[in-house]
Amino acid sequence: MTLKRMDNIGIVVEDLAATIDFFVELGLELEGRATIEGEWAGQVTGLGDQHVEIAMMRTPDGHSRLELSRFLRPAVVADHRDAPVNALGYLRAMFTVDDIDDTLERLGKRGARLVGGVVQYKDVYRLCYIRGPEGLLIGLAQELG
Repeated sequence: MTLKRMDNIGIVVEDLAATIDFFVELGLELEGRATIEGEWAGQVTGLGDQHVEIAMMRTPDGHSRLELSRFLRPAVVADHRDAPVNALGYLRAMFTVDDIDDTLERLGKRGARLVGGVVQYKDVYRLCYIRGPEGLLIGLAQELG
């Protein structure tokens, strides 16, 4: 048996609309929104009867997706948004952009803040981490040359 692909990465948020707007500004496309609820869904997650609003965001190349989820039921039980990048089990997503400086300026207007600094790795990449909506950790990479 061979792995075929990675379908998506999921992130749980409180403000779904603001998070969608942020990722649209970054360059992702809103593929669709839905409400998932009931015991059948809880059988997959192990949460029992659940009610979740989701939004599926697609990268411009069409190959990767980011699933944003807002849990209405059951209540959120943990918050990892302020964890540093070296926290066990913590997730960050990395996106390649055309121009880091322009991206930082645009996302800054939506509340993004630089974690450290923008660094250059050899003549290959410019890289940085930002905290996006709700403190989500996001990596940005600009390919050079």
